[in-house]
Parts: sequence; C-alpha cells; structure tokens
Amino acid sequence: MREWLGQYKYRGNERYGLLLGLMLDRAYIALKEEKRSALLSQKTLIIHSSWSADLLVPVPVSDSRLRERGFNQAERLADVLSKRRKIPQLPLLIRTHHTGKQSFKSRAERIADMKHAFAENPAVTAQFADWMKRKVPLNRPVRIIIVDDIYTTGSTIRACADIVQQMGSDYGYRVEVYSLTWARS
Repeated sequence: MREWLGQYKYRGNERYGLLLGLMLDRAYIALKEEKRSALLSQKTLIIHSSWSADLLVPVPVSDSRLRERGFNQAERLADVLSKRRKIPQLPLLIRTHHTGKQSFKSRAERIADMKHAFAENPAVTAQFADWMKRKVPLNRPVRIIIVDDIYTTGSTIRACADIVQQMGSDYGYRVEVYSLTWARS
C-alpha cells in the first residue's frame, strides 16, 4: 500500500487513481452497511434505514503542493466515489497555509500544524447553502464525508470536520461528519 500511494501521490503515476478510488468505494459500502445496521438496531423506521451520504468534501492541498503534484489526490479519490455512488462533491474547504510534509512530523507537530490549516471556501459558501436548502430535509442531519488518502493522527480530519460542522450550523443545519480514507498509517 505504501508503494502504491508513493507511486500515485509522489511520482504522478495516475493509473493508480482508479484502483485506489475503487478501494475507497468498498470502504464507503462498508460504512453504509454499518450505518444501516445501526439504524435498524435502534428500531428506526424502515423508511430511514437506508443510509447514504449527502455530500463528499475532499481535503484540500496547499497551492504549492498542488503545483508540485499537479493534482489533489483526495479530490481524485472523491471523484471516483462521487461518480460511482452519485454523491455530489463540493470543495467546501481551502488550505490556509502550507504545512509541509506531515509524514516527517511527530504526532504533536501534526496536531499543532492542522489547528488553523483550513478555512471555509468562500467561492462555494453560497452554493453550499443553496444545495442544503434544496436537497437536505430539515428532519435529519446533513451527512458529509470528508475524503482523504491517508489517516495518521486524525488531526487533518478533525480540523476539517470542525469547519464543516460550523458551516452547517451557520445555516441552521445539524451536520454529521464522517471520514473515508484509503489507508491508515
């Protein structure tokens, strides 16, 4: 897995993109089944036992990382999932500053780096509000999945989730945030 990720992310071998995306799709199926089972065990009405995500949000990369790689690997993985499962994707977040390669940092350094690394993407804020009004019933939370390639300490996902939850709250919606990553370190 380390070799595949290295080939894809650092060496620009994009043929791995679909394969990694399909593996992430299997993780989505497992999440969906887990949530469906949880709803059934709570004796929730059958009408609500069909769980699915409402929106995918890829973790953004910094401008310098985007120039270096030529693509955002989380966005590409989310593209595969979006197409296969017909789940819309919105770039709700932007990276506020370049944090350097996290793979060379300790857990404490990663957590500190991620605290203020993300912000709401002003280019899609109005689109997000409009989408929620049209697509999400008020009687349940908005189900948002944050997509990334690798989970190490959870600091990236937590930082992104905090902002996404605040965005939903700003418009009067409850938000459930989930994450899907291709690998765990």
